[in-house]
Amino acid sequence: MQDISKAKFKPVERETLGSERIVRPSLTYWQDAWRRLRKNKLAMAGLTILIILTLVAIVAPFLSSQTYDFQNYDITNQKPSGEHYFGTDDFGRDLWVRVWWGTRISLFIGITAAVIDLCVGVLYGGISAYYGGRVDNVMQRIMEIIYAIPFLLITILLIMVLQPGIWTIIIAYSITGWVPMARLVRGQLLQMKEQEFVLAARTLGASPARIILKHLIPNSLGLIIVQITFAVPSAIFAEAFLSYIGLGIRPPLASLGSLISDGAAAMKFYPYRMLIPTVVFSLILLSFNLLGDGLRDALDPKLRK
Repeated sequence: MQDISKAKFKPVERETLGSERIVRPSLTYWQDAWRRLRKNKLAMAGLTILIILTLVAIVAPFLSSQTYDFQNYDITNQKPSGEHYFGTDDFGRDLWVRVWWGTRISLFIGITAAVIDLCVGVLYGGISAYYGGRVDNVMQRIMEIIYAIPFLLITILLIMVLQPGIWTIIIAYSITGWVPMARLVRGQLLQMKEQEFVLAARTLGASPARIILKHLIPNSLGLIIVQITFAVPSAIFAEAFLSYIGLGIRPPLASLGSLISDGAAAMKFYPYRMLIPTVVFSLILLSFNLLGDGLRDALDPKLRK
């Protein structure tokens, strides 16, 4: 066999300057979550629809010359037209104003109830998970008793004591609505409370309140935000159900539930009265669910690519 000459070979030059170059841009956790959320078309569509509906609900009633309680018996049950975009009802009230006013009330009830659930559920679940032992057992039994009380029964009892209205519905939902949030936070914090950063904070003399508020809860924000996006449509649906059966918003105020209830009574002759608020109501629930699914994927570090 013929020997191979060394002159035919030359050493490969090593690029030491680019060996430690960072190809991927440095992003924080929230920047990376927003980047992944923007790639989810369904989640962005839900977010866009929610923003549009919220802006229209805020602005549209002010652009009309009529109010939600203005009655004109000369124009009762008119079909949608250029003068009345969504038509009128039995009292000649403009449904364009009433639908968007009802959307505003439904969103207010849903967001307010979700914020109350967030504050109560996160603190309750955090305290229960951090202390554990007998404290956790007692707090869990209390939570199970509260969750076992039917929501409709609580609402009826509150209506007997208080007047039916927005705050009655919010209080009734908040009495039991915070339990799923507390359970979720408790399960998440039980996994984190024995990790090194918690043990280091405890060794340095941090108080339990500081550990819960500054270390445990901030590291669970992703899960909490996702739960909020599902709690808001649940509260809106609860308000719509109560208004539909006559236990919610009282006339002349309007919510999506009360508008759907009024439209169902006249659906045979005036189907638009039920169709329009039902479409708006469905879009709100669908948008929150799409956004919640997108946030769940975007805030999960295991799905990071």
